[in-house]
Amino acid sequence: MNNLDLIVLFGTLLFIVAYGVYKTRGQKDIEGYLLGGNSMKWGTIGLSVMATQASAITFISTPGQAYESGMGFVQNYFGLPIALIVVSAVFIPIFYRLKVYTAYEFLEKRFDLKTRYLGAAIFLVQRGLAAGITIYAPAIIISSILHWDLTTTILGTGILVIIYTVSGGTKAVSITQKQQMAVIMAGMFAAFFMIIGYINDHTTFGGALEIAGNLGKLEAVNFSTDAGERYTIWSGLTGGFFLALSYFGTDQSQVQRYLGGTSAAESRMGLMFNALLKIPMQFFILFVGVMVYVFFIFYNPPIHFKEASVEIVENSEYAEEFNSLNNEYTLALGERKNAALNLAKESISDEQRQLFASELKEADAKSVQIRQQAKEVILKADETLETKDSDYVFLTFIITYLPHGLIGLLIAVIFSAAMSSTSSELNALASTTSVDFYKRAIKKDGSPHHYLNTSKVLTFAWGVLAILFAILAKNSENLIEAVNIIGSIFYGTVLGIFLVAFFFKRVMGNAVFIAALIAQTGVIVVHFMTEAGVFTLSYLWYNLIGCGSTIIISLIIQEITGHKKSAS
Repeated sequence: MNNLDLIVLFGTLLFIVAYGVYKTRGQKDIEGYLLGGNSMKWGTIGLSVMATQASAITFISTPGQAYESGMGFVQNYFGLPIALIVVSAVFIPIFYRLKVYTAYEFLEKRFDLKTRYLGAAIFLVQRGLAAGITIYAPAIIISSILHWDLTTTILGTGILVIIYTVSGGTKAVSITQKQQMAVIMAGMFAAFFMIIGYINDHTTFGGALEIAGNLGKLEAVNFSTDAGERYTIWSGLTGGFFLALSYFGTDQSQVQRYLGGTSAAESRMGLMFNALLKIPMQFFILFVGVMVYVFFIFYNPPIHFKEASVEIVENSEYAEEFNSLNNEYTLALGERKNAALNLAKESISDEQRQLFASELKEADAKSVQIRQQAKEVILKADETLETKDSDYVFLTFIITYLPHGLIGLLIAVIFSAAMSSTSSELNALASTTSVDFYKRAIKKDGSPHHYLNTSKVLTFAWGVLAILFAILAKNSENLIEAVNIIGSIFYGTVLGIFLVAFFFKRVMGNAVFIAALIAQTGVIVVHFMTEAGVFTLSYLWYNLIGCGSTIIISLIIQEITGHKKSAS
């Protein structure tokens, strides 16, 4: 990065922070701080909800996911529009009628205090972990590629977020997210058109689509009924539905976004905005990743995208073996490029097209195999290294091939997305801690000013904890999947509690509390058994298992205990 990139990067970030602090100065009470004074219109709510979900991980990791596996990840979101309709029809009217600050207040009104604490505690655990990942994810990758100090990068991101989140609360989060989404989408479209411009030097856009299609990168829908397949239309419509319903209906980081609306109607409109645009946005980001794959067919990619790992193996006793693989890889890339160029020719027969497509697939498979062998050599050099490098693909393209100024903008996109999601999470963590624990159990008779200051202190404290989580974090697999796995482990149980509350009026607090504990334990056991290879199951099904188990077990317990009470 040169001086122009640094000016664009820091100028963009400092403007967003200053704007958020300026526009939300003068908060006087906890209602204004946690709900934004119920002053937000549907457009602000819609963009805030979208920005909360679209973390830096989305813009770093999703293109890498598509680079490696194609468009199939989009199926993860197929259940989302249906879930948002359910949230709008069922959850929002109840939350507004009861005038709650957090979703978990409703659980005490419907069940009892311990169930409220359980729901809030599960949220704090999973969202606290996720907050660390949303800071850590961009920091580890940016520091690696730009050779910045990792701890400094984490601290810089975290401190910027803490400043305007502590200062302005929910309203600061929501209004800055409008600016952040503008920067994010402008940057992504700029990158997309630059990619297409590079590809057009070798083939048309239609030719690029043909190449991607022949390599299986455009297969967005998988109708397989194998439960072990990570992404299928069935897991997306069912597991994805329950994941989205849990996230938007019970996760305070999202609930708080739409509870700040001027009315229930404005909140519904904000969610319908997301129901219409979320899948197209994710499709576009994945498509950018597929086009990056086509781009690297014509512009040779590195054998491994994580430079730090390559440097380690090149300075080890396995350097010669690694360099030999690199030479083989270069030859395979040459074969792949020639096959792609032949396939891109307009005046070829159908027979020739089939021949060139076959050659392309063969050369591509060979290059993938050599990349895998290179990862094995990296592990020989240091078995503690993380060899999954898909999170580094998009940033490598940005740093290597985009013009200065645009590089700064794209890095600002990543930091903006990190700040956006993290600020929402800190705000939600603080509100849950303040309302569900501090105000409910520790100090019930404080003044509005006291609760406002307490919420600010808790926001700062959660910010510090998130930074510590990020600093202590270890490398994970593809980060967009890691966040969804964490959510899927916990979301189903909380959703089950809420669905019992809404639809099974005869179930009481003790039954649902015990059922939730059993269900949550069961999901954690299933996850570790899956990780251990005892059986294969897509993590999206965790949401259905947790939710279904909570409902069924609570009904059984209520039936047993209810009869016992009647008999006595």
